[in-house]
Amino acid sequence: MANKIKLTSLSSKGGCGCKIGPADLEQVLHTLPTAAPNENLLVGLDTSDDAGVYKLTDDLAIVQTVDFFTPIVDDPYSFGQVAAANAISDVYAMGGTPITALNIVAFPISTLDKDILTEILRGAQDKLEEAGVSLVGGHSIDDQEPKFGLAVTGTVNPKKVRTNKGAKPGDKLILTKPIGVGIMSTSIKNNLLDESEIQRVTDVMTTLNKTAAETMAAYDIHACTDVTGFGLLGHASEMAAASDVEINITYDNVPILPRVKELAESGSVPGGTKNNFKHVQDVVNYPETMDQTDKWILCDAVTSGGLLISAGSDDAESLLGDLQKNGVEAKIIGEVISGKNGQITVQ
Repeated sequence: MANKIKLTSLSSKGGCGCKIGPADLEQVLHTLPTAAPNENLLVGLDTSDDAGVYKLTDDLAIVQTVDFFTPIVDDPYSFGQVAAANAISDVYAMGGTPITALNIVAFPISTLDKDILTEILRGAQDKLEEAGVSLVGGHSIDDQEPKFGLAVTGTVNPKKVRTNKGAKPGDKLILTKPIGVGIMSTSIKNNLLDESEIQRVTDVMTTLNKTAAETMAAYDIHACTDVTGFGLLGHASEMAAASDVEINITYDNVPILPRVKELAESGSVPGGTKNNFKHVQDVVNYPETMDQTDKWILCDAVTSGGLLISAGSDDAESLLGDLQKNGVEAKIIGEVISGKNGQITVQ
């Protein structure tokens, strides 16, 4: 039945939830004509932000985002939860409140038990209810590989939109979830994790960024993004480039899931992670003593990762305390400096 199928084995990619590589995506987008200017489009494609923001009135804008992928865990219910939490996250990163969602389903309906799809949708529905989001419909196709995700709409005050642009020298960087998810989910496919380890990484991916977003709402946040398919360094480099700053990251301060380095050294490094490393290699300065495995971990392709928050030094310390008090696995992992704009230095 639904819980007897190894869902990750049905994905030709091995299920890290990886996006198309940044370099490949940029090449495609650059061939398209530039969209006509629209004064109501507050956030579009210009800074590789998490979601689009369109102003409806002086006090109201909508936030729109979409995400879907192949299974990265074997339990169908958990897969649905992960997909929902991941899709909703972009709205939180933009400072918005998610309100509605549409399911996106690709499923081999003639070869897989329909109970599996039921469980996927049930998992997503439960996570949407936790977030206070109404499911309003969706679209499905019959496909050889199961894929699932959601298109999510949220609302935000146009004056309070948070983007990955605006980080300032002197800011501290807070990360609200541990990384290593891509390596761990690839290890699930390779049968290298025990049940407690599978549950740990699943818990990270199914945790909404709702509490983190609500906690930071009381603070003056200069920039924010969520860490997903392009990895910590990929999304940090987008923030650095959009903000015209340099970012320093202290590797020892970065929260990493248990056994990630051991698993990476055993070969469980997804292709998306290696692509991320190649994409940022010209803008990241690593310590001479750092080995390749640690570099891959910092570039690991994440699904439903945490928020990367840039805030003034005093605010960051206070915010960190509030986040941790509210149960968020947050840590200060670096700082913003004046220097080589768009560059990252790993210490």
